[in-house]
Amino acid sequence: PQILVFADPLQRQGLQRWLGSDRPQAADHPAAAEPFRLVETVAALEGAPQLVLWSVGVPPPAERLDLEVRLLQDRWQPAAVLLLLPAGHPYANGLLLALSCQGLLVAPEAAELVEAVTTLLAGGRMVRLGPAEEAEGGRAARAGIGLGQWLLRSGLLQIEAELRVCRRLLDPPPADLLPLLLLQGRLRELLAARQLLLWLWGPLSLAWPTEPAPEAGDAAGSGSEGPPDAPGRQRPGLALTLRQRSADGIWQAVQQRLHAAAALAPANHSGQLLALDGLHPERRRDLLLALLEQFDQLRLQLQREPLQLEGLRDRWQLLQPELRQRALRQMAGSYVQLPLDGTLRPVADSLLQSSALTLDDSDQPDPRSLLEPLVQARPLLVEGRLLAADEPQAVLYLELLLANWLVRNAELISAEVLEACSGWPELRRYLLRPDLLATRNLERLRNQLNAQQRWLDWFERPVQLYESRRALYRLGAEGIDCVQLTEPRDQELRRLGWPQQLVTLALEVRDALAPQVQSLVRNLGDLVVVLLTRVLGRAIGLVGRGIAQGMGRSLGRG
Repeated sequence: PQILVFADPLQRQGLQRWLGSDRPQAADHPAAAEPFRLVETVAALEGAPQLVLWSVGVPPPAERLDLEVRLLQDRWQPAAVLLLLPAGHPYANGLLLALSCQGLLVAPEAAELVEAVTTLLAGGRMVRLGPAEEAEGGRAARAGIGLGQWLLRSGLLQIEAELRVCRRLLDPPPADLLPLLLLQGRLRELLAARQLLLWLWGPLSLAWPTEPAPEAGDAAGSGSEGPPDAPGRQRPGLALTLRQRSADGIWQAVQQRLHAAAALAPANHSGQLLALDGLHPERRRDLLLALLEQFDQLRLQLQREPLQLEGLRDRWQLLQPELRQRALRQMAGSYVQLPLDGTLRPVADSLLQSSALTLDDSDQPDPRSLLEPLVQARPLLVEGRLLAADEPQAVLYLELLLANWLVRNAELISAEVLEACSGWPELRRYLLRPDLLATRNLERLRNQLNAQQRWLDWFERPVQLYESRRALYRLGAEGIDCVQLTEPRDQELRRLGWPQQLVTLALEVRDALAPQVQSLVRNLGDLVVVLLTRVLGRAIGLVGRGIAQGMGRSLGRG
């Protein structure tokens, strides 16, 4: 396959070695049978390239980067575009995810680059944004690496700058012989110095230095270095690989990320008390993984059924109780029996008989936004933009929706488990945390959950509906946290009962009277200032003046 490469000469050497005949095998993906053919100029192409690879040296401004990626995409369509960025780039993750390129790697290793090239040539997508500090100038860059490596990089950068100056002076060559010989000798000297450095340290130890971008003919020129978004901040890493750009490929990518997060038995960092916290870490992990597996089976079942959009939602709502029951049975164990009142009873059957798993969570978003991309690969609306389901931003949004569904269903099941454990002491040893074996601790947790739920239902939820906010739970390697999204919720607001409507009415009255109250307070403050300065101040001044005059007369007579 032909790969059109836009990079500096030094980086092209590393790319040639990494993608040549002795390249390493890609992880979880076999490399292509024939070697990749790297093309450095458009004139050397034999037909159209299958992949366009742009290795950025000095990062250009954000708007320039987006424009150049779009130009590359339009110029070489349908070839995929792979963008390589240095480790100290100043771009935010949101900006990088919005780029219209199929591949994006930050400071990749050899195996990652081969895997990305192979995945893109097979029609997939790959995004790897590793954790890195924001660029803060040369001092921060020198602090992030060793002194020897920094000296090596700076030496190579100086050599490349001098080489560009000499080549610019030699094109066209000078008419006089002496300047021509001097420039040619200087050029040979610089090339020998660069070969010596590469021979001593090896070209692969450079780890993608931040060099000036090539003066691009067909790729994209680079501008000056843009300012960092947030100097010194640590950006979270992101690894996203789509082997296929279909509904199955998107689901595999989302499932892999959520399975890795759920397998860690994530802790609660949402700022709210969750019933899921009461489960033993192993049971918590089993419940989340069981829900994820049941969603996979339900997705396959919906794919086999020819349903319209409304039918898809109705079918989803109908199958929710059965899905929760199967997840609860899988978490509790189908053959586990525990003693209750002197007799052995099956845990799963007893929990299913005493649990009410048919309730609907009113805070769940519309299921069609989750099901249509994962079942039918339809586009979805993300932050006001209609995106294809295989776009990185769309995949991450689907992951957020599915994580919210997992946590909310696990919360509903956990609440029923806590209620069942209150009357079954032996069940606490099997399902709950060790500190909840005591009846007082368990009942205190249940009372706190009930009080929190009443507060959410009577006050927090009406406020969120009136402010068009929706709280979604996010499941990651750090644990469970909560994010707020802004979206219209007028229909849910109209369905509120009259006590919740009073809360929204109070908010509306406050918003309506706030300007008048502020104006009144401001005018009262101005009046108090006038009284203190004009009236009371002058009165105090007159009294003080009279006292001073009286004292002066008495002293004069004395």
